Amino acid sequence: MNQCMRITFIAGGGKDNLHSFVRRYARQFSLEGVVQPLTDNKVRIIVCGPRDKVEDFIDTLYSGITQKKLDDLRVEPFMKDRDYRGVFRVIE
Repeated sequence: MNQCMRITFIAGGGKDNLHSFVRRYARQFSLEGVVQPLTDNKVRIIVCGPRDKVEDFIDTLYSGITQKKLDDLRVEPFMKDRDYRGVFRVIE
C-alpha cells in the first residue's frame, strides 16, 4: 500500500549536504517527491511510495540528520496533490 508523508523540520548548517542526503536515500528507496527549503533553516520534504519504504526512509533520515542540530520535526500524512512522475526532486 502506498502512502505520502510531509516532513518538516529546522536543521542547522549545510543545506546542500542535507539535500544530497535526502535525495540519495529517496532514490535508494525508490520514492518520489520533493525536498524544498521554506525559510533559511526550515525544510519540507514530501515523500510518496510503498509504506514500508517510506518508513525506512524516515528512519534513515532521522538517524542521519540527528548529527546536525534538528528542531521541530513533524511527520504527518499528506494527500498527494500532484504527480511526481516517479522521481525525487530538490527545489531550490
